[in-house]
Amino acid sequence: MYSQQDLNSAVAAGAISAEAAEALRVHVVAQNDSVPADAEHFRLITGFNDVFVSIGVVILLVAMAAIGQAIGGAIYPAPVYPDQILGDDAYFQWLEQTSEVRRISEALATALAALAVAGTAWLLAEFFTRKRRMALPSIILLLAFVGGVMVAQVAAIMGFMVPNVGSNDALGALLFGAAALVTAGFAVLHWKRFQVPITIAAGTAALTGTVVALIVAAIGPNSENVGDVVLGIVFLVGLAIFAFAMRWDMSDPARGTRRSDVAFWLHLLAAPMIAHPVFVLIGVTDGSTFGPGAALAVLAVYVAFGLVALAVDRRALLVSALAYVLIALTLLFDRFGAVELSFALTALVIGSALLTLSAMWTPIRRAVVAAMPATMTARLPATA
Repeated sequence: MYSQQDLNSAVAAGAISAEAAEALRVHVVAQNDSVPADAEHFRLITGFNDVFVSIGVVILLVAMAAIGQAIGGAIYPAPVYPDQILGDDAYFQWLEQTSEVRRISEALATALAALAVAGTAWLLAEFFTRKRRMALPSIILLLAFVGGVMVAQVAAIMGFMVPNVGSNDALGALLFGAAALVTAGFAVLHWKRFQVPITIAAGTAALTGTVVALIVAAIGPNSENVGDVVLGIVFLVGLAIFAFAMRWDMSDPARGTRRSDVAFWLHLLAAPMIAHPVFVLIGVTDGSTFGPGAALAVLAVYVAFGLVALAVDRRALLVSALAYVLIALTLLFDRFGAVELSFALTALVIGSALLTLSAMWTPIRRAVVAAMPATMTARLPATA
């Protein structure tokens, strides 16, 4: 290892040129500052200015929401309870008589607030996303835009279409599915204009809401097994999103373009959709029936998730399943009598395992990938 003094001495002695020494210094600095290949990096903050701008963006969006709400209240004001009317009976009678007016007033105020947020987010994105390409503000603006579009539609449904829906829950599910589909369409428009990586995941989440709503409407929202059906749908859709994420990943094995960031957010969306139904089926959420066999099943599933995460070099599955493993091990230690130390022991085991896996990620991943067929590994990130 050569020091700066050694380089200066070599330049003074004429062993190497000053230009070569400077080039070597630049190369070493670049090597030391580069992100490791297995770090699964993505753009979030390029500098503190991102945080500064994000704070301003959030404050402005909150202000626009308040202004939109105030405009809605002025256009269709909600009735005010008169001071001269006293007594509980009179108050509840007044609530019943004014329920429709209050519902419409609140819906209009909420819809205008959401539209104000969505419109402002789009306009701000024209500068901070399209021109400045700032990462964190772009993510916030995208979520504000998509969320504003969805909330505006839900407010309209709740305020203006509830009387038409009545007790027809299937029609309500269809309306919410249509709102999610419209939201996905606006997400596509946002992607075409600004190319923010998280947009694809947001639009995919909206489409997932449409699929779930349509199936719930078909089988009946009040059906006894609707919860199990929804869990099954979520699991299957999660697998489909995971495959979609892998398609983006395999188009950029070097993880050097925006496609890798798109895949990152898709993996983050798919992971809980895959993990939650699996662990609910095992019984993690039902502590009364949870036993040692179920705990072992949880650990086996987590190991399987870990192998998949190592193979594709994505950690989202491990993070999404972590809470269920914590619950499972805590219940297991509790059943074996370590009540006071159950959480501490669980945290010790999981924390140690995660840190070990992080430190040894590259060699472990190399061993996992080496055991896979060459046709599969050719499209995966390098293990070096």
